[in-house]
Amino acid sequence: MTLAETLRARIAADGPMRLDAWMAACNQAFYASADPLGRDFTTAPEISQMFGEMIGGWIGDLWLRAGAPAFDLVELGPGRGTLLADSLRVLARLPGLAAALRLQLVETSPVLQDAQAARLAGWPVQWHGAVATLPADRPLIIIANEFFDALPIRQRRGGQELHIDLTGDDFAPLWLPADGPDAEWSEAAADVMAQLSARLTTHGGAALIIDYGHDGRIAGDTLQALRGGERVSPFTDPGAHDLTAHVDFGALAILAAAHGLACHGPAPQGAFLGQLGIAARAAALQFGKPAGQAAIITAALQRLTAPQQMGAIFRALACTAPGWPAPAGFGMAAP
Repeated sequence: MTLAETLRARIAADGPMRLDAWMAACNQAFYASADPLGRDFTTAPEISQMFGEMIGGWIGDLWLRAGAPAFDLVELGPGRGTLLADSLRVLARLPGLAAALRLQLVETSPVLQDAQAARLAGWPVQWHGAVATLPADRPLIIIANEFFDALPIRQRRGGQELHIDLTGDDFAPLWLPADGPDAEWSEAAADVMAQLSARLTTHGGAALIIDYGHDGRIAGDTLQALRGGERVSPFTDPGAHDLTAHVDFGALAILAAAHGLACHGPAPQGAFLGQLGIAARAAALQFGKPAGQAAIITAALQRLTAPQQMGAIFRALACTAPGWPAPAGFGMAAP
């Protein structure tokens, strides 16, 4: 039975599906079926090695200033493992880090797990289907790049909440009566952030969240579906495209602060990477290269940092446990 057939039967039996239930079912099928990177969308680590290298430097600097403890390096939704592979190339240069490090990946897609295993060959990796099963015996440094945007959301507008119903065999949006103000929110994101915050408060460490989003002052519809890089309807061909929404960084920061974490940012991605030294890294990569290769590096730098590209709409938020140092990239000098 296809996902569409399963969802039709579910709606026929139980009534219209709330948006978050629809989004969860569609994205689970989408990521389990194939590797969408480069086909439906491209993430920052796939644009240039510079992105992962900057994150690696950020991790290493924080780890050293925290006293170089044994720790778990966690990535949520690691894609093909590209970000970690580029980060670990930097981190491997730090004396003692390899012995202090355990890799923990939160990934449910068997297809992407295979890609991660190949990309991270030589490093011991443990996979988890959920944040709840992460080890709880040492500090965690958590990286979440374009993870929260794919978590299910709910939408309420004009005293109604968005559901998905059937019109014949077709899926269609349906607004049903609901109390409360106009809002778009993610209970799934709040749950993940609360779990991560509790772990960090108890065991120490930090979380770095990079995604496209806002600070909580924007209300409206940010749900989108991408297929082949083009926007399509979120209510057709379930499981065939990526469903995402803008991340509410303000809500995440409030949750983290309620657990006693210090929050830094959110800062625009361009400013964050700039403070970490991405321009100098681009210049080093360009040195001695033919003009064509140097131009490709310049284009990647612009795509990652320019305000009209990823530099402004993507933001970085770091949350650190009590007693941990303030991270680089948020107003302090780059390491």
